[in-house]
Amino acid sequence: MVQVTNLSMQYASKKLFENVNLKLDAGKRYGLIGANGAGKSTFLKILSGEVEASSGEISFSPHTRLGVLGQNQFAFEEFSLKDAVLYGNKRLYDAVKEKEYLYTNGDLEDEKVNERLGELEIICAEEDPTYEYDIEIEKLLEDLGFEASLHNEYMKTLTGGDKFKILLAQVLFPKPDILFLDEPTNNLDLKTISYLEERLKHHEGTIVVISHDRHFLNSVCTHILDLDFKKLREFSGNYDDWYIAATLIVKQQEMERAKKLKEKEELENFIARFSANASKARQATSRQKQLNKLDIQSLEVSSRRDPSIIFKPNRLMGNEALNLDNISFFYGDLQILKKLSLTILPGDKIALIGRNGIGKSTFCRLICEELQPLEGKVKWGATIERSYFPQNATEVVFGQESLYEWLRNYDKKKESGEIRNALGRMLFSGEEQEKSVESLSGGEKHRLVLSKIMLEGGNFLILDEPTNHLDLEAIIALGEALYKYQGNVICVSHDRELIDAFANRIIEFKDDYEVIDFKGSYEEYLEFQNTKLFS
Repeated sequence: MVQVTNLSMQYASKKLFENVNLKLDAGKRYGLIGANGAGKSTFLKILSGEVEASSGEISFSPHTRLGVLGQNQFAFEEFSLKDAVLYGNKRLYDAVKEKEYLYTNGDLEDEKVNERLGELEIICAEEDPTYEYDIEIEKLLEDLGFEASLHNEYMKTLTGGDKFKILLAQVLFPKPDILFLDEPTNNLDLKTISYLEERLKHHEGTIVVISHDRHFLNSVCTHILDLDFKKLREFSGNYDDWYIAATLIVKQQEMERAKKLKEKEELENFIARFSANASKARQATSRQKQLNKLDIQSLEVSSRRDPSIIFKPNRLMGNEALNLDNISFFYGDLQILKKLSLTILPGDKIALIGRNGIGKSTFCRLICEELQPLEGKVKWGATIERSYFPQNATEVVFGQESLYEWLRNYDKKKESGEIRNALGRMLFSGEEQEKSVESLSGGEKHRLVLSKIMLEGGNFLILDEPTNHLDLEAIIALGEALYKYQGNVICVSHDRELIDAFANRIIEFKDDYEVIDFKGSYEEYLEFQNTKLFS
């Protein structure tokens, strides 16, 4: 399907990868993984032809149809939902639109018009042999949660998350031979992610997908492409299969490295002791040759670094955590929450789920008192000290100050060592702690906010989409930290591995202001839902 030969990419002095040789086969689904900044998105853009590599070649099998997930959610504002999806097959879209125009405005007595209509019919038949493109599009839109009454609405009427769903439908509709998908689960709710998994598992062509959703990678992928050491290594199996194999390789490398380092130290000591001794000069020269042959660099450890996230409350909470009594909230004329009552008990670790736009972030902002309810009361326990990770975390991190100064401004009483330790746990080393916060990437800003939350020592965490912009290693570390945390959690997330890691209570917001409050893990909740469905 795709042959990659000696592919290299370098920006100025930064080399992303070099001499990549790879064959992507039909029927295989590849998960492209690597640390943030390793070059995953750049590699995918090179494969799709959007970016030119520094050197190397890419070749495709003849007549291969390529599908690339669009990233510009605002590119089709004046299109209807159906037309935006149809645009995924540009040749069919152009033919259909020209046909519609000629039938409406053309002179049907004109021989040239009729000749052109005949040509367009041939194109439509080639691209849509069953003449069912409109039925396929309607089914696809409904599967993604868009009712039939919305299909002729304009794209500009949708929220960002729903616009992304249309881009997803657009790339899936033509059933391309090769799919390149960069973070397809971003902005998707759990139901849509599950639908996408099933759709991709039945895709007959080749898929290369970048995702930080471990459950998604495990469900979809048959192979893993690991971008590390500026090389691309292929593993058979899903993400968990790769993780086991990669961990074993790292352990072996560490043992071999330790052995070689010890041998290097012994050789250096011998050379230092005897190089000046004439009777030992020949042995010293021999040892120096051995030392020169030791290739320590070839045994470098992985470029990935795992953050060490620890949430430790400064104080234990009392018998009351949080009580919501008949909360209602409107944005203008749109009611988001209606007479919502909940009692959160000490020890509750809640995953708050529901479709996009249902009111999860509004709920978080209400309990954090960024918004005020139209009616009802939010009552916190007297001993609660809360910490809040907002959905727009990247927007709250700004300014010219250093990372260290930014954190210090939140609590002047904190020891310098505590601040630097919190930054170090989120992989900000000595020099990095002094750079300006405005120079940070999205993922780095999220890690900085997590440093702040660790430093605060709250006993009740409210986290709204904390995994956005984080890599797999950071998400795994966050799940471990929430599991071990001796406090309360309310976390909005569409990452099932994260939810599985910590949640002992599931609250789902549904349409028509229905709220399902389930005591138990997410797996138990899914079993409960399935039992209801088939009972």
